[in-house]
Amino acid sequence: MKASTQKIAPCLTFNDQAEEAANFYVSIFSAVFENSKILNIARFSKEELEALSYLPEDIRPGPAGSVRTIRFLLNGQEIEAVNGGNFFNFCEGMSLYVRCEDQKEIDWLWEKLSEGGEKSQCGWLKDKYGVSCRSHLPL
Repeated sequence: MKASTQKIAPCLTFNDQAEEAANFYVSIFSAVFENSKILNIARFSKEELEALSYLPEDIRPGPAGSVRTIRFLLNGQEIEAVNGGNFFNFCEGMSLYVRCEDQKEIDWLWEKLSEGGEKSQCGWLKDKYGVSCRSHLPL
């Protein structure tokens, strides 16, 4: 697979839902924007997990075959997601900002992204994974 020319990309750290979250975002954004897809999924091998056996059990990744990293595109923007365990949490200080064409697009994305999450005001929401998102018309 050809390496991306994008030099900086956000990395979202999930407990153990990286693959589920990436599929969630791609399914929503591909309905509105072009070039939204899964690029690559790297999974833990048995050997990698054996090499990490020194880690305390509550933070050890696994099982074999589970996602280590997943790279995906949302409207051409590369994002990486990792499974990092229960000690990483999202906060409002980092959010996905989506420039929309019109109010209809804002409303549709707001409804889809907030399913299972928390709606707020002025286009802000937290999705079901705790990631803050805001959709807005271009400034």
